[in-house]
Amino acid sequence: MEEQEIVLCAASAYERKFYLNELFQGLPARVKDELKIMCALFTEDVGGILELVYNEDGELEFRTSADEADYLYDEIGSVLKVKELQRTKSELLESLQIFYKVLVLGEFEEE
Repeated sequence: MEEQEIVLCAASAYERKFYLNELFQGLPARVKDELKIMCALFTEDVGGILELVYNEDGELEFRTSADEADYLYDEIGSVLKVKELQRTKSELLESLQIFYKVLVLGEFEEE
């Protein structure tokens, strides 16, 4: 099977919408709600678009972007906000990575 990047979820300040990949509809409601709140607050604070993407190695990455004509997008704020989320939501993000590696990639790590 060819490995590729898979979007977990995304939010857009432009469309004021949240997207959760259908592959992850089986996540607990509490986790889905937390992702939605986290992404919505991010786009409200800094604008633009936020995507949480699993890379080829199963690591969860934050990706931000903005329309070229969006002069209100806070690029520095987006970097700081991502770092804050990685710190404050580390348990959630780690759990999502383990979930993906075990259930989607079929990897098993013995600790």
